[in-house]
Amino acid sequence: MIKGFKEFILRGNVIDLAVAVVIGAAFTAIVNALVEGFINPLIGVIFQLGDLSSWVWEVPTLSGGVSSFAIGAIVGALINFLAVAVIVYFVFVMPMNHWKERQAAKAGTGAPEEEPLPTEQELLVQIRDLLEKTTPAR
Repeated sequence: MIKGFKEFILRGNVIDLAVAVVIGAAFTAIVNALVEGFINPLIGVIFQLGDLSSWVWEVPTLSGGVSSFAIGAIVGALINFLAVAVIVYFVFVMPMNHWKERQAAKAGTGAPEEEPLPTEQELLVQIRDLLEKTTPAR
């Protein structure tokens, strides 16, 4: 049981995943600070809210009270997610894809080109020729 766990942990993809989680958490903190310190106040100025967190939609309830929907918090979370996704893509994914393409081109291990499939007419001709070979002459 320990041997199987050791093999699982030492696989490359598990370690890559662990590194990705750590880097993602670090970048999330950076992006959250950027969004909270710059983007949210900028949106607040544009919509004259002062701060995005103060954007609340209040709806009267049947009992006479008020129910508040924190629209600003939802928009802020969406902005945080998109900012993290964009940064991770352009900082990590895209450069890594370019690097892999260059390595594959240097090694000459590009995907081999496959032959195009025969057309329907070519298949019918092959079937006719096979039938002529197998049927006895009259």
